Amino acid sequence: MVDPVKPITYYVDPATPERYVDAVKRGIENWQAAFETAGFSNAIVALEAPSKEEDPDWDPEDVRYSVARWSASEVRNAQGPSTSDPRTGEIIESDIVWYHNHMRSYRNWMMVQTGAANPDARQLPLTDELMEEAMEQVITHEIGHAIGLPHNMVASSSYPVDSLRSQTFASRMGVAPTIMDYARQNYIAQPEDGLEPKDFLRRIGVYDHYSVNWGYRVLPDAATPEDEIPTLNRWIVEKAHDRMYSYLPQGGVGVSDPRSQTEDMGDDMVRANQYGMANLRRIVPNLVEWTTRPGEDYTDLAEIYGEAVSQWSRYVRHVVTIVGGVHVDLKTADQDGAVFDGVPRDQQKRAMAWLAREAFTAPTWLNDPEILKRIGPTSASVANISNLQRSVLNQLLSTTRMSSLAELEVTEPEDAYPLAEFLDDARAAVWEDLARVNEVGPYRRALQRAYLERMEALMTDAPAAPTPFFVTGPSIGTSDIRPLVREQLRTLRDDILRRLNRGMAHRVSQAHLMDVRVRIDAILEPGPG
Repeated sequence: MVDPVKPITYYVDPATPERYVDAVKRGIENWQAAFETAGFSNAIVALEAPSKEEDPDWDPEDVRYSVARWSASEVRNAQGPSTSDPRTGEIIESDIVWYHNHMRSYRNWMMVQTGAANPDARQLPLTDELMEEAMEQVITHEIGHAIGLPHNMVASSSYPVDSLRSQTFASRMGVAPTIMDYARQNYIAQPEDGLEPKDFLRRIGVYDHYSVNWGYRVLPDAATPEDEIPTLNRWIVEKAHDRMYSYLPQGGVGVSDPRSQTEDMGDDMVRANQYGMANLRRIVPNLVEWTTRPGEDYTDLAEIYGEAVSQWSRYVRHVVTIVGGVHVDLKTADQDGAVFDGVPRDQQKRAMAWLAREAFTAPTWLNDPEILKRIGPTSASVANISNLQRSVLNQLLSTTRMSSLAELEVTEPEDAYPLAEFLDDARAAVWEDLARVNEVGPYRRALQRAYLERMEALMTDAPAAPTPFFVTGPSIGTSDIRPLVREQLRTLRDDILRRLNRGMAHRVSQAHLMDVRVRIDAILEPGPG
């Protein structure tokens, strides 16, 4: 363990509010432990900017100084750029930028993701300790970028869901093996699990220690950079079978791996998001109490309620990605096992069953009357929830997803989820109550019309014309998608006719089904023009 001759030094912008200076400094110096793993003590330090009396020439705009900048802006973001010497890779200078209004993002997220289990996240403003802890970890994340670490969205999928409910595990391991994942707050922990407020937040993990060691450790026996390669490769292979050290580039490698998503966590996406949904159901009825104070209006309530609705959508979309998904485990030629492997059929079927319950059964609990009478019915209402459901349905019935299912059916037939079976399950999820109810409710009617619109698009949309710069999506016309969609519509038409022949006691439902029949006929047998 040695002190570096030239430590990485960041100055704290003098514009930083005084109460947050220590949080920024801790966020920078959190990386000291990772550099100790690489053999350096005091490798990264945070200093307060000198006064004019101490150094009249110091300026945050001076390229010689790396600075954690505080930007008085309504932008809700932070970033960690750096400038490197292309000849050597040396990081010459870096300016971390914290935009002031990012505090509001974390205030909202912590309430709607953790408020059910974290008492410190149940009032506005949140406690100073919780806000400072959240800000500290964001600064640490951005410093991670500056020292060379990219996002790693697959990391959080290595933690067992049940472990994230354990206080001893959460306090020791955080929410993911790396702070470079977008796994921000532990939304899995339930009220009875007893986590401390700081246990809900991300922190530096074992992957970060590993990465800094890989990138910064001095190998004294290596005379050239090329001489280091065997050792560096050996370190990678040694960790290859431990998912806590997995990596996938942001944006993936041409396929959708459901383990590599933003704002997710845990090794079981269905169970994780079921726990998240259970917490959200607890949070929504409390938002009026948690967000309002005498003498103030309902601006905060409206904003955080909107975040709660977005959180519902986020949980649902995490599960949608399982369908047609492909697991990716990057390997070199000397490593055993597949790089690409389709998600097992039973996992995809389980995801479809969950979507039928949580997404296609309207989440009417979001339409809390105590909230809507204060912020207005247009903030949720039938139309807005129906639009959420429509968006999920369209994402599920995307041509890219169906093409992936068809491809896997051919390349991995032993455990594939056949495209025809998927379409059967999607139709059943949307029309499941057709044979047994006398009234089709307003949310379900809207969802069923959205289904018809999507099926019509699949029957009529022409593939995009190729361009010199963009690869077009899968061609519907030359695939099995359109014949199978036509089959689904014919089956549905037969079901509708049988139901109409039995009669519907509810007038609007009767009119709805008659309209559905006419629409299907128009799709299957379009007239001239």
